[in-house]
Amino acid sequence: MNNMAKYIPRLQERYRNEIIPYMKKVFKYKNLLACPRVEKVVINMGCGQGAEDIKILESAADNLAFITGQRPVITRAKKAIANFKIREGVPVGCKVTLRKKIMYEFLDRLISISLPRIRDFRGLSTNSFDQGGNFSFGVSEQLIFPEIDYDKVQKVQGMDIIINIENSKSKEESLELLKQFGFPFRQ
Repeated sequence: MNNMAKYIPRLQERYRNEIIPYMKKVFKYKNLLACPRVEKVVINMGCGQGAEDIKILESAADNLAFITGQRPVITRAKKAIANFKIREGVPVGCKVTLRKKIMYEFLDRLISISLPRIRDFRGLSTNSFDQGGNFSFGVSEQLIFPEIDYDKVQKVQGMDIIINIENSKSKEESLELLKQFGFPFRQ
């Protein structure tokens, strides 16, 4: 049998062994499956100039592929917007949806390596939760990720990271789950 099939990411193992029992005790869940869990992580890079210069979009897609380890999907404009000179169907960005092992590996690198590399970082805002308990935040440049080679970057791009949390009944449950994962929130 393949060794990769047995491999469990560090963050996933910590979730199973430490975080689930803690959450069960704090929120008094009757069942382990009632605990909130991270279902998927979506990373989106918008490239407004991608409509005019396809090389910028290809460069952003390559950077996103290096960061996540998965090939991104090119997103296209749904509507024509005359003020921004965008026609319907023109490529305007790229996105990746991460699940399971790849998702836990990305979150581990994000928490332990990339977020501390942000200049003047004071922590993530706790106001970025939606009604369903999902958390989203933006990163202003892709250079915080160690996988990116500074010399090959054509244009510094920002990205949106959305963490979809399943079984969360409130913002407080999602916040506590992400704190247990090690996300640095503002005090």
